[in-house]
Amino acid sequence: MANTKTEVDFEKVLKKRDLIAANFRWLFGSQICWNYERMMSTGYLYSILPTLRKLYKNDDDLKDMMNMHNQFFNTNPMVGGLILGMDMAIEEREKKASKEVVTGLKTGLMGPFAGVGDTIFGVILPTIFGSIAAYMGLQGNVTGVVIWVLVNILVVGARFALLPLGYRQGAKLVTEFADRLNALTDAAILLGVTVVGALIPTVITATVPFVYKSGKVELKMQDMLDQIMPSLVPVLLVALIYTLLGYKKMTSTKAILLVMVIAIILYNLKILG
Repeated sequence: MANTKTEVDFEKVLKKRDLIAANFRWLFGSQICWNYERMMSTGYLYSILPTLRKLYKNDDDLKDMMNMHNQFFNTNPMVGGLILGMDMAIEEREKKASKEVVTGLKTGLMGPFAGVGDTIFGVILPTIFGSIAAYMGLQGNVTGVVIWVLVNILVVGARFALLPLGYRQGAKLVTEFADRLNALTDAAILLGVTVVGALIPTVITATVPFVYKSGKVELKMQDMLDQIMPSLVPVLLVALIYTLLGYKKMTSTKAILLVMVIAIILYNLKILG
């Protein structure tokens, strides 16, 4: 009878010190070399690089996985450790076979996690505790400063706990739910696409101010487009960018610059507002 890979005979490669090292790298280097083309990809690769070197002894496999992790990635750095921890757990067990699963997991989760992290750590906590601390400071009460410092210490502590949590949950994914990984990946990708789609009308603002006049007849182009589909112009702009990115020599930077040039020309022609 052939031996099968079970949880019992699975030898864990990553130790607690590896998680701590990755955690520190993520805390202090998640946004190094941040750019508009790949955003946090370099920081992510920097954080997981010691893990990759430990898991992939073959140089070709190591280069392949490094190239995969250096692709576009962007999420809230406060909660991104969860994704990193899950990634480490999956790659530890599945090695290079996990490439598609990890890619789907990162792509699908980075958008929703960014929304959650931005809301909690970027809006709620600074608004509540920042206003309290500022008000107490204006009254000459030093407790406001203490509160603000303590809150930020707690935030750092919470960030440090997220990567190990993600690692434990990632281990469960590849042991208890191994047969459902593909479904989970598809669901994560679908969720990410849904979030991106919902952001289009709320984040991107573009209108067509052109008004056709003939005698007493006045026809506003934007009203016509809204009747066809609200936020049609932002959707078309996003579709244009995605189409441009499909070309081999087109990069995110080139696409953004091209769209900016077109937008400036159309704005000056009073075609786009």
